Amino acid sequence: MVILIAEDNELILRTIEYKLTKAGHEVIVTTNGKEAIEKINTLKLDLIITDIMMPFASGIEVLYSIKKLEKKIPVIVLSNMGQEEVVIEAFDLGASDFMVKPFSPEELLLRVNRLTSHRMETKSISDSL
Repeated sequence: MVILIAEDNELILRTIEYKLTKAGHEVIVTTNGKEAIEKINTLKLDLIITDIMMPFASGIEVLYSIKKLEKKIPVIVLSNMGQEEVVIEAFDLGASDFMVKPFSPEELLLRVNRLTSHRMETKSISDSL
């Protein structure tokens, strides 16, 4: 699975990258929303993990870009804001899951595995048709 992580906090970024790489995923990292949008436009991704507050473009703008491109990529949104309106907006734009910082890397890995296993099952079914 190819996973894009868009997170401007270096410690959080490297923690997630380590955890997912150790679990066998291919990980691409970016520290701002503009780079994330560029990678979404050019790469084939299986999952995106994005922070809400990032330089140059927010996680909400990242979600909007995915929706505009009509790509069906699961997205886990991370935020240290527990504001209800941000969560609602993220889900309205197609977010698959939402986690409030600080979070457990183990819990994030469980959520990633849940979303990627569902994606693999869907891909297998469509390949066999």
